[in-house]
Amino acid sequence: MTSEPITAEVLAVIVALVDGEPCVLTLPDAPRLPAGPVLPGHRSLQTAVRAWVEEQTGLKIGYLEQLYTFADRDREGGGRRTISVSYLGLVRGLRARSGQWRRWYGLFPWEDRRSDDTLLHEVVAPALRDWAKTGDRARKQRCAITFGLDGRPWHPDLALQRYEVLYEAGLVAESPAEWRRDDLVPGERLDGDHRRIVATGVARLRATIQYRPVVFELMPSQFTLGQLQACVEALAGRVVHTQNFRRLVEQQQLVEETGGRAGTGGRPARLYRFRREVLQERQAAGTKLPAPRSR
Repeated sequence: MTSEPITAEVLAVIVALVDGEPCVLTLPDAPRLPAGPVLPGHRSLQTAVRAWVEEQTGLKIGYLEQLYTFADRDREGGGRRTISVSYLGLVRGLRARSGQWRRWYGLFPWEDRRSDDTLLHEVVAPALRDWAKTGDRARKQRCAITFGLDGRPWHPDLALQRYEVLYEAGLVAESPAEWRRDDLVPGERLDGDHRRIVATGVARLRATIQYRPVVFELMPSQFTLGQLQACVEALAGRVVHTQNFRRLVEQQQLVEETGGRAGTGGRPARLYRFRREVLQERQAAGTKLPAPRSR
């Protein structure tokens, strides 16, 4: 048995709100995520990830959690196996000196269902149904479950599964050439499997905001309830019922008024801040998403 060259690295999926839209940070000169090897001077994997992100983009990370380890063969091409230990980071504002913020929904336009379902129903669904005809019944069911077709509900946290279905169907640019179709669905490509890694981060964050208050890591120190709701909707890609959302936030005592007001073009809105004491009071606190508003 011949041995294959193996390299290891840490890799970062850094998310921020840019003009109200969730974005991921890529390198300034390439469509790929910040990454680098663990060096002797790095005392931990987290130290390594923070160091490489700051060196490559100038960004200092706040919130950071381990995401997943990717070790599939030939992820980058050239016959080499690269093991990537990925981390999900959340930051406020645009503090990166370099790098490029790429919109989630430029990478995964089918994931944004806040206003228009045309792409899903007129482009993605017909292509998937065409692909499903070439497989067994389980393939058709998989498409229906992951994309909310044939009367099934849409689950925001299945973002990774949806990307993987499109990959297997040959409908994204990263699909292998031997089965890649000509009618690719829209979506910006990243190098290697980095778009799949971002999809993993999207799915993790969408799931996490339902039981932990990590959404506040993306918010400024003071915000209106409208801004908070808009942030949650942008992350989930769905519209939520305003009264249900505010009731949940109040019941969980996640925020408190600062006494300030924000001009909104009409009646000034009250400003709030996140009650960080809630993390000690209730480990399970979160911003649970109400049922999406039907359209």
